Amino acid sequence: MKLYSHKPEDYECPFCRVVSGNEKQNNGTKQRDIIYQNKHVTAFIASKWWPNNKGHVLVVPNAHFENIYEFPVEMAAEIHRAAQLTAFAMKSTYGCDGISTRQHNEPAGNQDVWHYHLHVYPRYENDNLYLTKGHYTEPDERPFYAEKLRLWIQENKKVGNYDRNSF
Repeated sequence: MKLYSHKPEDYECPFCRVVSGNEKQNNGTKQRDIIYQNKHVTAFIASKWWPNNKGHVLVVPNAHFENIYEFPVEMAAEIHRAAQLTAFAMKSTYGCDGISTRQHNEPAGNQDVWHYHLHVYPRYENDNLYLTKGHYTEPDERPFYAEKLRLWIQENKKVGNYDRNSF
């Protein structure tokens, strides 16, 4: 057993399914929800939304690491590079007032998927993110947001408008 592991013995990781392209016939994340992917990380529209922060993104390592305790520190730059790219895309396409990132570990830390992930939330003045509860979305609610972010990333990568050349 790994140190600080909480995943059940028969756990089937939903984020590993997203990375590998192995979709299930449920309301979980679909391939069309992916906004960015490289050999290290995948970023996608989360299936759980907060009322005033729709279209938030999860950035996950492509390899399975349960939590921060086993996550290799050298992968942190890859996660944050994708989070920064997502933040630029959100600011441009969502017109949000700011960005918040969150990362949870263990049940007491509010982790509920046993694969390391970083949340990137669009923030708006008085959005009450931390005072509201999330709800699960239907798959047809997410493509609108995914397409906006994915298109921005593709166009800005192609013409070099993004001010970091490392993605």
